[in-house]
Amino acid sequence: MCGFVGVITDNKENEINNNTLVNMTNLIIHRGPDDVGYYFGDHVKFGFRRLSIIDLKSGKQPLTSENNRYTIVFNGEIYNYLELKVILQKKGYSFKTDTDTEVIIALFSEKKELAFEELRGMFSIVIWDTFDKVLYGARDRFGIKPFYYFEDGSDLFFASEKKSLLLAKARNEINEDALHHYLTYQYVPEPFTMSSDILKMEPGCYFKKKVGQPLKIKKYWSPNFTPVIGNIDESTKEIIKVLRNSVQFHMRSDVPVGSFLSSGIDSTSIVAFAKEVNPNIKTFTVGFEREGYSEINVAKESADKMGVENISKEISPNEFIQELPKIIWHMDDPVADPAAIPLYFVSKLAREHVKVVLSGEGADELFGGYGIYKEPISLKGFSSMSASNKERLKSIISYFPSNIKGKNFIERGCTPIEERYIGNAKLFSENEKELLLQKYNFLKSYQDITKPYYDKIPHYDDVSKMQYIDMHTWLSGDILVKADRMTMAHSIELRVPFLDKGVFSIASKLHSNIKVTRSEQKYALRKALEGIVPDHVVNRRKLGFPVPIRHWLQDELYDWARNLIIFSNTEYLFNKAYILKLLEKHRKGNFDRKSSIFLSKKSLDFSRHIWAILTFMIWHQIFIEKDIQSQNSLIGTKQAELVL
Repeated sequence: MCGFVGVITDNKENEINNNTLVNMTNLIIHRGPDDVGYYFGDHVKFGFRRLSIIDLKSGKQPLTSENNRYTIVFNGEIYNYLELKVILQKKGYSFKTDTDTEVIIALFSEKKELAFEELRGMFSIVIWDTFDKVLYGARDRFGIKPFYYFEDGSDLFFASEKKSLLLAKARNEINEDALHHYLTYQYVPEPFTMSSDILKMEPGCYFKKKVGQPLKIKKYWSPNFTPVIGNIDESTKEIIKVLRNSVQFHMRSDVPVGSFLSSGIDSTSIVAFAKEVNPNIKTFTVGFEREGYSEINVAKESADKMGVENISKEISPNEFIQELPKIIWHMDDPVADPAAIPLYFVSKLAREHVKVVLSGEGADELFGGYGIYKEPISLKGFSSMSASNKERLKSIISYFPSNIKGKNFIERGCTPIEERYIGNAKLFSENEKELLLQKYNFLKSYQDITKPYYDKIPHYDDVSKMQYIDMHTWLSGDILVKADRMTMAHSIELRVPFLDKGVFSIASKLHSNIKVTRSEQKYALRKALEGIVPDHVVNRRKLGFPVPIRHWLQDELYDWARNLIIFSNTEYLFNKAYILKLLEKHRKGNFDRKSSIFLSKKSLDFSRHIWAILTFMIWHQIFIEKDIQSQNSLIGTKQAELVL
């Protein structure tokens, strides 16, 4: 597990100097504190930081093939590398190390771009072919590992984190289209970033860049749902088989492997299977010092029943606010998902004991775990109505007061899923963005992101359409971003056994009626795990790293939030009067401060909207204003000097 930076240039006289490349590499030392390596060749330069997991002594990178044709830098883990190694040895390849990196370069020598399809794991890879003067880059199927790039004339820069690329750019200008989308989605959808010209390579893609020719990007894999399994008994057997196999592969390591443990079925199932490999596995849990916002008690009960050790910690508001700027710095782009906060702290806790942790990301997207996935079942009664009747009813209901019971239900029932579902999170509406933004772009719509995906799947049922949208947006844009950045912030490798091509091959074949029922999500998965995970977890409602943001913004963090809004240098982007009005409405909502409980469902809860703005403002201070005092306190003087 590592991080890389690099450049390929057509004109060797225009390439970046070695000191800039070294600075770009050192800026991501948290991704690889164990070792550093460089490659300076004709047209191409690589910088690499290494976190040692497998073959601690001989896993150095960049690695050049025995015939000196190929040089590779690689961030990730390939779990089937031993099996691939045996196949390659039979074809005459020899190996000097026990690393997956050497297997990748041999497999690429054998199959070129087709090699990426055979890799089982998480990866961002760059390979330089010195004979043909071609640079290849690839990213794993699900986007577990990051890959940023930007083109400057004929030069192509690339890196594991965006902050490294900013050192090679003259200016960091905000992508205003990305800001529009961020305010809708709470993250910047791929391939865009908040910085103009810098892009992310999308999951399941690879590129070719030949010296003197333009960059070409191709797709080698895309997640598709092809339901053929409708029998619950058949599905449970297959699910158990592939999950157990995936966890066994993900446990391969020369250093101890631990696991995050929440109160939910996803992480608990990972621990249950991991215990079969290592009965002494350590588990880690965090919670907050507020009733209803801690999973520690349930996690400890699960750990006791499974016979594993659980190490836990409670997070205070003061700890949270102190670490928040650092969290946002590590994110590269603003991500307004409060779940990043407990991920940061549980990673910090785990790093005191292990170098590698397992986690349950991806289970919801693959097996239908989000509550919103039950909506098509609730709205089934509208399916018999004609489109014209739906439009009439929708027009009539629009005149009703917004707080009337059932209005939202009818509006959603009369709206095609392609228009009503944009992903797991939706913040500001277009009308709200018009009030918030100083330069609202009427030509930008949330459907700019989702429509191309919906156009590919008109034959899918509604639940599968929702999963498809989330897998292409929410999963790679939010879930895996915070998972990678928060663990790498503490130099710890995160592995996600649910996001395995073997597991997906089964999940993609399940009919929606055994994934989601009127009363349950992840129905097939829960049935499969009965008797494997403790009974109190099997049907437990999903919490998803609960964070008391809405309470804090009314009490402990109100003054902090108000001051941040007032003194932020973002008035050229935002209408601050509107933001302060939202904050006051939220503070004065129907809320009992003594018991920390909202007294009715009609309470004015604008916490998610406010949090997205506050997150952006801190990001702006760090990356746009480049405030030297905050930079020094966030990341240390040495790294701050590189940024500035």
